[in-house]
Amino acid sequence: MRGLLAPLAGKNGWTLAEAAGDVTPIGMQRLLNAAAWDVDGVRDDARAYAVEHLGDADGVLVVDETGFLKKGVKSAGVQRQYSGTAGRIENCQLGVFCAYTSVKGRTLIDRELYLPKSWTGDRDRCRTAGVPDEVEFATKQVLAQRMLARALDAGVPARWVTADEAYGGDSKFRRWLERRRIGYVVAVPSNAPVVSLRGSWRADQIVADAPPEAWKRLSCGDGAKGPRLFDWAVATLPSVSEAGSGWRRWLLARRSLTRGTNGELEVAYYFCGAPAGTSDADLVRVAGARWAVEDCFQTAKTEVGLDQYQVRRYDAWYRHITLAMLAHTYLAVTAAISPKVLAAASFHSPSERSNVSWHT
Repeated sequence: MRGLLAPLAGKNGWTLAEAAGDVTPIGMQRLLNAAAWDVDGVRDDARAYAVEHLGDADGVLVVDETGFLKKGVKSAGVQRQYSGTAGRIENCQLGVFCAYTSVKGRTLIDRELYLPKSWTGDRDRCRTAGVPDEVEFATKQVLAQRMLARALDAGVPARWVTADEAYGGDSKFRRWLERRRIGYVVAVPSNAPVVSLRGSWRADQIVADAPPEAWKRLSCGDGAKGPRLFDWAVATLPSVSEAGSGWRRWLLARRSLTRGTNGELEVAYYFCGAPAGTSDADLVRVAGARWAVEDCFQTAKTEVGLDQYQVRRYDAWYRHITLAMLAHTYLAVTAAISPKVLAAASFHSPSERSNVSWHT
């Protein structure tokens, strides 16, 4: 752990061993590949540590994935696949993560390694990489649900979940959130269908009909250059939620303030679900909270070597990633107890084609 927190040029078995005064990396390699310890127990302890210092009743759980570029074909889960980190198809592993963010700070609290069907369909290859026989194929959305369930069942104080299109565009994922009665603001593609008794329309068709007075200029939180300002519009949807009575669904649109290279204003779309009476400002705030996970990925890779491992085995991946998450949480907690950091961490609170009701 001291090695992961140290200012080393790289954080692999050799550099960590040298920092610890070892002649060879055998001890560090054994820790990740053979030593007997409860990696999920450490994950749970790290999550409890994060909640103790960063927990807030209005917290947000964020799910997202990140890529780990790899050479060869033996590292568990590796194949040529799209990596949002690289922005293209690369030979890589994909990890799905759950982050926790509140007014006190943000950190990673859970992780799952995505195993493509090319892996789970080849049990001999899986055994060689240390993948247990009982591990079967699971989509990234299902992996996200598992992590969210663990957090909610453990009592992590969170009222919201947010995610990008890869998760928000999956109706099964959204229905699962509603059955758990956890509020959500999730990105969806422009052609996401909005269904009512009068028919079905695309999200972008509905937003195109929004009256000018529906748009409000609000900040969804601070960025590196100050408040992140956009124009926002919120419409109440007529659909029935699986969460039952007292629950509502909304369509949220975010429009850029400047035109892109194509001369158009960029518009992003979100499906939202939460208890009736939820304010537009809350929906905007949660939409902005999704950037927290990107910050976590960047700082964890830069500061504690999240992506600097040299292991191939399935269990070793979980061990390195879990220890890096613990180191990252230590940094997040250390920052949270600084009054100067706390003062800067607060959020800036920012409102009829298919029978939707625009908030004006």
